[in-house]
Amino acid sequence: MRTGIAADHGGFELKRILAEALRADGHEVEDFGAKALDTGDDYPDFGAALARAVASGAVERGIALCGSGVGICIAANKIPGARACLITDSFSAHQGVEDDAMNIMCLGSRVTGPMQALELCRIFLAARFSGAERHARRLGKVNALEAGLTAPPGGN
Repeated sequence: MRTGIAADHGGFELKRILAEALRADGHEVEDFGAKALDTGDDYPDFGAALARAVASGAVERGIALCGSGVGICIAANKIPGARACLITDSFSAHQGVEDDAMNIMCLGSRVTGPMQALELCRIFLAARFSGAERHARRLGKVNALEAGLTAPPGGN
């Protein structure tokens, strides 16, 4: 799978570890920065670049890292078509894709160790959107909200 990865200084070392392991797993990994460790860099720059690539289809999925995972998640979600979530457990790593079409997984390098992060990445990248009618309907409503439209009333 063609996968994008991005991190600010807070996730820089974990990004290197994950990119290397995912390449060894056979994934094509494109690095959206930071390219060098700079403690003065800003997560929105890298989160937005990754999210644009995912939303445009240049990469199929994205992995975004910062110290907590929160900031880069907020930044990525500002890009239309990005569905980024902070992930801390294996259930959410696959369920977010299967039910909600999550396309960017965010991790906090200061709260998630490298082995757990790699396991979560592998789960996330192996998962597929179910396409079930109820999930597709909900995704349509999310897309309508993103486009500034009002989602259809009611639960169906």
